[in-house]
Amino acid sequence: MIALTHDIIDTSILRTAVARDDAGAILVFEGTTRDHFEGKAVLELRYEAYETMARSEMLALKNHLEQEFPQALVAMIHRLGVVAIGETSVAIAVSAPHRDEAYLVSRKAIDMLKEQIPIWKKEIYSEGGAWKANQKP
Repeated sequence: MIALTHDIIDTSILRTAVARDDAGAILVFEGTTRDHFEGKAVLELRYEAYETMARSEMLALKNHLEQEFPQALVAMIHRLGVVAIGETSVAIAVSAPHRDEAYLVSRKAIDMLKEQIPIWKKEIYSEGGAWKANQKP
């Protein structure tokens, strides 16, 4: 399962998408909107995407990860539009037989999503806004 949504993310959908009897671990990662960045107070985030391409690239990323890690299942969803402080902007679920693999695949998924998927983030401050480049931490 991959999706883009303008609605609040319900991570139980992702968990259900990757649940299976042989999973020793199901990891759900949520990227949330914080109230500050680099010393500036953030009021909200706004995400935009070339939706057709973003969906296609997200599916390719999911398929790539599941081929590289054949015992893992991956599901991901990303918010578009306005995301308020404290809300989830991106969520990734991974199931695997062991937790080490689930953590590894989850970390790789978020890093690759931020680097490769055409989704753009604008941080809104009290004094204006700024488009932010996606990059690994």
